[in-house]
Amino acid sequence: MAAASFADDAGVTASILPPGIDVPDAVVSIVRTLESSGHQAWCVGGALRDAVLRLPHSDFDVATSAPPPVVRSLFRRTVPVGERFGTIGVLDPDGILHEVTTFRRDVSTDGRHAVVAFGVSLEDDLARRDFTINALGYHPLRGEWRDPFQGAGDLAAGVIRAVGVAEERFREDYLRILRALRFAARFDFAIDPATWTALRSAAPGLAGLSAERVRDEWFKGLTSARSVARLVGLWRDAGATAAWLPGLADPAALPDAAMSSQPRDPVLLTACLAPAPATLLRRLRASNAEIARAAAIEAGSEGPTSDDDIAVRRWLSVAGDAADDLLAAWRLRHGMPAAWAGRVAAIRERGDAVSRRALQVTGHDLTALGITGAGVGRTLDRLLDRVLENPELNRRDVLLAMAAEPS
Repeated sequence: MAAASFADDAGVTASILPPGIDVPDAVVSIVRTLESSGHQAWCVGGALRDAVLRLPHSDFDVATSAPPPVVRSLFRRTVPVGERFGTIGVLDPDGILHEVTTFRRDVSTDGRHAVVAFGVSLEDDLARRDFTINALGYHPLRGEWRDPFQGAGDLAAGVIRAVGVAEERFREDYLRILRALRFAARFDFAIDPATWTALRSAAPGLAGLSAERVRDEWFKGLTSARSVARLVGLWRDAGATAAWLPGLADPAALPDAAMSSQPRDPVLLTACLAPAPATLLRRLRASNAEIARAAAIEAGSEGPTSDDDIAVRRWLSVAGDAADDLLAAWRLRHGMPAAWAGRVAAIRERGDAVSRRALQVTGHDLTALGITGAGVGRTLDRLLDRVLENPELNRRDVLLAMAAEPS
């Protein structure tokens, strides 16, 4: 896409901005409806930043001079996703929700929540954004840009810079510290020195954030960073690991290729980087399933005692549902597939039994033989042990005969 020149509010030419960008028809329609009713409406948010960087972009937000009740009245299907903060969700004909937010400015904030006032301009609204690269406005009907804080220049230079006074931006919402680190790692940008100094000074405020917001930023950072090693280094240098991820391992101990590959599993990466990942994820209020996965990786044996079929079957039996995670963790830690990964695939292809439920007899079969109580479990374990040694024994008649033998 060819670049275009335009004069921003400071009269500075920013040639990085394209003359036009692809905006979804539904978003264009929302802007047209608001404008035809006498209200200003602009596209804002991260989609503009990503469009300028020629990255995939789709999540366009709309900022408008129309107050929330007016927005609700102009569209047939709306959802009050954050009405007290000025945000109304507008559903398009396909049921996709688009956020429409009234121009606003912060009146007061406690570092987690803000009280906002409406009735301000687009420039006032952009002034409350976190970083210059996120403080762009684009008018899809006129192909017009607004960049009052020279975000285009920072995109061209590869710099994360706070809008206005950095100390104030971080005091308004301490989560912006983690967002700065995520954007720096995602785009491989530098952090402006003044912004970095303010960020470091504000780091104690991270302790007051909700665990859920921190977890979401951590997971987003892991999945989007060009290099996980750089992301972790930024968290450590900023003081964020001390606040939320104590004991996190030095990512330099892991192969850089593994830390840069995509796609990434944030639970798996956390398990490879943290000495007690289940405890860490519990602190971050992760889901029960995510915590259970981390606990299984933490407790599981990294691999079998040897790479022969019997040892690998025994390892699979003990690893259970965590086997794939343990194989993936090995690859991350060593930068290559485990030597026994091929045997795992072959064992699964053959259908070798590695668990009680894969045996050709059940507890009911054993009860019918007169085995009761705890004896049922002990017998199933004994049969599985024999089958792990020799999969050909996994036949109903053979297993029933072995079950009847004195233990």
